[in-house]
Amino acid sequence: MRPFVRILATLLGLAFAAAGALLALEVGWYWWRPGSAPLLVPWPRWQAELASLGWDAYAVRVGAGVLAAAGLVLVVCALAAGNRAVRLTDPAGDVSVSTSPRSLARLVGLTVRAQDNVAGASVTASARRVRVRAKSTLETEAELRPRLLATVSSLLDELPLVRRPKVTVVVDSPKDRR
Repeated sequence: MRPFVRILATLLGLAFAAAGALLALEVGWYWWRPGSAPLLVPWPRWQAELASLGWDAYAVRVGAGVLAAAGLVLVVCALAAGNRAVRLTDPAGDVSVSTSPRSLARLVGLTVRAQDNVAGASVTASARRVRVRAKSTLETEAELRPRLLATVSSLLDELPLVRRPKVTVVVDSPKDRR
């Protein structure tokens, strides 16, 4: 969700910057040549059309509904992209400690890659779940998976996590394909 919010924020920022530049151009043009026609935007015609609308017009109601829905979508996106920090137990009353999911994934990845018969591993982590995908050429999944699951579980038990994440381990092994 975070990449979506970043792209959306960039697009909205560019749209507001373009609208601001267009507004500055139109204002400058009007100050320079007050009696001439508008430069790019036909704002006098828009002003006349909007002046003829009342607050109870259908177009005003539809516009208000669209703006309210767009605002609600933006609020939901912003809330969904909230802080993804992994909370650790607080060492004191006034101190709060957290780490990033990336740091937790790196720690678990280093531990998994240090195990025997692990050729490589990719780890993704969040506050709720740690996913390990290991590769082995010498052991099958049935042989390596329980050992890696125990290793990752003992590592997570040693960390002062407020909430222990669920651990998922998958092993890719050519021996399983035979």
